Amino acid sequence: MNVLADLTAYLMQRSAPRTVRYGDALHFSGRDLPQPSSLLVPARHGSVRCDVYRPRDADSEPPVYVHFHGGAFIMRYPMMDDFFARFVAAECGAAVVNVDYDVAPQSRFPVAQHQAHDVAAWFAEHGTELGLDGTRIAVGGFSAGGNLAASACLQARDVGSFSPVLQVLGVPSLDVAEAVEAKSSPLATPMISSSLLRLVRRTYFPDPATRMDPYASPLLASDLAVLPPAVVVTGEYDVLRAEGDAYATRLAAAGVEVVHQVTPGADHYLLDGDRSQTRQTLDLITRALARTFNG
Repeated sequence: MNVLADLTAYLMQRSAPRTVRYGDALHFSGRDLPQPSSLLVPARHGSVRCDVYRPRDADSEPPVYVHFHGGAFIMRYPMMDDFFARFVAAECGAAVVNVDYDVAPQSRFPVAQHQAHDVAAWFAEHGTELGLDGTRIAVGGFSAGGNLAASACLQARDVGSFSPVLQVLGVPSLDVAEAVEAKSSPLATPMISSSLLRLVRRTYFPDPATRMDPYASPLLASDLAVLPPAVVVTGEYDVLRAEGDAYATRLAAAGVEVVHQVTPGADHYLLDGDRSQTRQTLDLITRALARTFNG
């Protein structure tokens, strides 16, 4: 066990509420929605707290979008995506479940991946009890959250637990087995550094053998057929772009419907920049969700 790496991860985790500020400028809509309600969802490795955002003037049983925030499997701070949860709820008329999954150093792979699947499967089975439509469940996330969403879809397919109607993968981390040195960007100082990638491996994926597990590295799954349609958004200069692009290509080759956007001029956090471009990216996601939910 790497004590120094664990301590570094813990300090990053604890500082997240003070250091993560990007969402403040991204409340395009949904500010007027009520505060989310919280509940504990049973899952492997213990209950998972979820914040549920409900749309105004929704159907009697609105569809559900289950969201996993980013943070390199280290930063446990669902509020970083409060702006996104509100935007989806307002624009799509869907209930949004913002999942407070476990992270390193307190937990290691496969805890968060199991929780991602179990939470989404629980809402599919029990949504009606909460006034939600459990038959219309989409999953998605950014960065590490994109990994969890892709993993949840693979698990759901493999065990036949539920059928997501869409997966939204924003700047996803999809190959944690690839050598850190192989992940590159034309930028001199990209947002995701080699040191951060190594930290993730030492803390959340400390066993190199597990990094090739398809639930850890969805890009390495032998078969991507019979997965839900996908929206894959990558950044032109992002260190993780290649694996996101490759996953979109493999999904399409397997017969999965894919909408794939490479955001020009963007690094890993592709919503931090020109507001018109940011709005276009958010609209791309919500249009796909709305079409799927209402199709």
